[in-house]
Amino acid sequence: MTEYKLGKHLTNTSTKQGLIIKAQSGFFWVETGEGIIVCQLRGKLKQGRAKGDIAALGDHVTITLSEDGSGAVENVEERKQALVRLDPRPQGEYQQVLLANADQVIFVFACANPNPKLRMLDRFLVIAEKQKIPIIIIANKIDLVENAKEMFGVYESIGYRVIYTSAKTEQGLEEMRDVLKNKISALAGPSGVGKSSLLNALQPGLGLAVNEISKVMNKGRHTTVTRQMFPLEGGGYVADTPGWKSLALWDTEAEEMDAYFPELRDLVPHCQFSDCTHIHEPGCAVLAALKENKIHPERYQSYLRLRAGQE
Repeated sequence: MTEYKLGKHLTNTSTKQGLIIKAQSGFFWVETGEGIIVCQLRGKLKQGRAKGDIAALGDHVTITLSEDGSGAVENVEERKQALVRLDPRPQGEYQQVLLANADQVIFVFACANPNPKLRMLDRFLVIAEKQKIPIIIIANKIDLVENAKEMFGVYESIGYRVIYTSAKTEQGLEEMRDVLKNKISALAGPSGVGKSSLLNALQPGLGLAVNEISKVMNKGRHTTVTRQMFPLEGGGYVADTPGWKSLALWDTEAEEMDAYFPELRDLVPHCQFSDCTHIHEPGCAVLAALKENKIHPERYQSYLRLRAGQE
């Protein structure tokens, strides 16, 4: 793992703007554009920590620098969004921020070995839609199948960008490299889908570095957690974000779900009843579209499961 030095060439007590690129045990590594400064929260900020992370990976912050090269986080800018996981604690539920202010989320699923878990993908899509984070789907290991477009084409048909990739044949790597450039990207997907191989193919050593952090993050709640974004040679950062199964659907009402399925949301206003559940009501525009094969039946089943609060 890269060792960061204090920004020795940043002299005198001064104020800087920066981006948190690593967080561990109350310390924050802040990229200022002139160097990386290891900071802690100023005491006044800690007063509000009861309900959730005040500063987190991806936050834009104002820091002050001391003459010894250390820094203090003075202010955290308002987040445009955040990937949040609930962490139950004796004093109540704590909102743990996996990544703040992501420009996009990259969902990596394999076409085979392992077979694609599309219901899991549907749940991930709803979480990203709820957070209003732009979405890219990576259909990986296309060298193992002949029908990748049949598997993932439904997502293209409803407006998602799907990139078909293979680390083995290098197909799709340039397109993936292009979408990552100059963006903060959250990476997510089931184990075994080839995320590390893809990242190594994009930038040698990147997959190994990301994988080491991910292993630690998956060991359990009592492990010291390091969250880190990794710089890309072409500009931008990528952060692996394991734990999407436990991410924020806890505060989602059943009727909200309509808005998070692109193929449904434009139909809902045309239903006969304003409180239509899209299950049995007469005059339901969603059921009519399903009957006309304008909605994929598996996507509809995912909608019903998520609406009912099932995984």
